[in-house]
Amino acid sequence: MCELFGINSEAKIKCNELLREFYSHGVDNKDGWGLAIVYRGETSLEKEPILSTESVYLKNRLTDDIIENQLLAHIRKASKGHVEYKNTHPFVLRDSSGRLWTLEHNGTIFESEELAPYIHRQKGYTDSERILYYLVDRMNAGKREHKRELTGKERFETMDECIHTITPENKVNLLIYDGDMLYIHTNQKGTLYWHHKGKTLIVSTKPLQQKQDWEEVPLNTLFAYRNGELVFKGNTHENEYMENEQKSRELYLDYAIL
Repeated sequence: MCELFGINSEAKIKCNELLREFYSHGVDNKDGWGLAIVYRGETSLEKEPILSTESVYLKNRLTDDIIENQLLAHIRKASKGHVEYKNTHPFVLRDSSGRLWTLEHNGTIFESEELAPYIHRQKGYTDSERILYYLVDRMNAGKREHKRELTGKERFETMDECIHTITPENKVNLLIYDGDMLYIHTNQKGTLYWHHKGKTLIVSTKPLQQKQDWEEVPLNTLFAYRNGELVFKGNTHENEYMENEQKSRELYLDYAIL
């Protein structure tokens, strides 16, 4: 499966050792790596559709200090979409108010009428990118309805509604930055963990470094953090994802003939 990593902190922290450990997991997720640094509402995006441990660029990148307080990283194991740059996470998209959204996903969308219309609008071919287009469309609809830019609370409530809509029958582990807050969601047991220390939050698919200080992210609930502190918690849904061998086999066959 893909792996997610994110940092949300009041103060900037040196991220190199955490990133080195995270990207070392690329041996099991060989289809691409990505790094997104969020600063003052904009995102600096670096990614390649190759194995992270074989990337000369990434090796050199990690020799320089990476000292940040808002960051996402991803290693990809493809389930939908060829192994190429435009299918590599994270993905970015700007809404009609000028806010830039940065998303990375671990999971698979098996069923979702809401996401199907975006197949012909997205740049790549992943179900993950379609999630981003759907979310941004919902934010734009909210702006039209209110005739102004949405508040943080309104953005969160819209996001929470979207999560409840797309999670039935689907695996939806997400880390999303909107330039202001980090949104966190998982609906499969044992696939997302977080570590809190003061006003620093680190999130990862697998615990890193001091593993005893990591806790599993609560299931089926959307969280939003700003500067390392919880600001919003969503309504818990009942759409826990359970592995389905038949669906996974059909997905593999579909992907094999792309």
